Amino acid sequence: MSPIEAVTAPAQAVDPELRDAGVCGPELAHLGSLYCDSPRALVFRTPSPDWRLMLLILPWASRLSLLGNPIFASLARQWGLGVRFIGIDRDHLVYDFRALLAERTLALLIDLMRACEPGALHRDARWLDVLFDALASQMLTTLERRRSDWSRHLDRTHRLESGVATSLFSQQERHPDFSARLRQALREGTIDANFYGRVLRSVDRREAEVDARLNAIVIHHLDPATLTQLSFARAGQHLGCYNWLRLAPRYAPARAHLLQRLPWMADFLAETLVPLEATRFFGGTDAEPGEAPQETIVRPPDPPPVNPNALKPDSTIDDSLGQAIDGGQDRTIIETLALRLRVNPAVLRRLWREAPRALGTPAAWLLPTLVQQLAERPERQWPQADEDWQALIEHASDRVLAA
Repeated sequence: MSPIEAVTAPAQAVDPELRDAGVCGPELAHLGSLYCDSPRALVFRTPSPDWRLMLLILPWASRLSLLGNPIFASLARQWGLGVRFIGIDRDHLVYDFRALLAERTLALLIDLMRACEPGALHRDARWLDVLFDALASQMLTTLERRRSDWSRHLDRTHRLESGVATSLFSQQERHPDFSARLRQALREGTIDANFYGRVLRSVDRREAEVDARLNAIVIHHLDPATLTQLSFARAGQHLGCYNWLRLAPRYAPARAHLLQRLPWMADFLAETLVPLEATRFFGGTDAEPGEAPQETIVRPPDPPPVNPNALKPDSTIDDSLGQAIDGGQDRTIIETLALRLRVNPAVLRRLWREAPRALGTPAAWLLPTLVQQLAERPERQWPQADEDWQALIEHASDRVLAA
């Protein structure tokens, strides 16, 4: 059995008062105790020779009695959507295994959480061992049998930064019941504004420390050289871009150079090129991932010239785009990107020069429409202030949703 660690939230000075029914009422005291004691994540270090780390991030659950009732199966599924299951293999690639969390596994997790006292969840090795055995039999065994399918689960979207929409450590739904009851207690006069503010500050500190700890655990198991290249790329701690660089270390400098020039394309590049690169890396064979034959990922030294007026399937252009990026010729990259996004190369040249930070990192599904909207405007009418860029992004989103 590999070592298992339950990551819990650190105690705060306000906790004794938050647990005291005489201070904040019995209902809030009960929810506060559950919130303080519930584990935030389970860490499986080296669960098998092929895996360096598996990290199960658990959303806080205060309605376990309802979640375990078959009548409220929809609540269990909704809770399961907040679960994150991340794996890092021996080649330092990061996987998102949420698609493999079957309803039986979620039901087992809920039953085990209900069977233990809230304050003993992180101290009771029994339920941790049973949960690990279930996950190992349902997931590790499956992945061992179907090595060629690992590439389908490579993480392409998550970030290690907190406070962003695609963060691996999202706090949006960690404690909705506790937050709602806290606000209600303030409205009812059960607690005063000073105590309410102290609790909110303690929540922020608590969750920030949990995020920092989980972040450190993940980073410790990633490849340091690839992380260094990613840091120079200005794309942030984007796990999809990390995987893209890691899949072909020979071409990582050229890819990091592109991300440095076009950091706002991080999501699009990860979503578009990671599946193609994974096919080359894994090769669809039973070979070990680290032993993939070099010829499966070699690029032609001189990509063919691109005709921006030619209409080709996106899959064909994506392959040409990957070749152009790894070839390291800026002009060819710009022309191929323009062909893929169906705009004039002049639009990409200006974005290449200026790289406006106000663009942020648009989602992959939004970026083509956003760039096309820029192409429809004369250069003098391009957004200047951050508010103008945000308005353009919202307009592009509306157009996509209305299509």
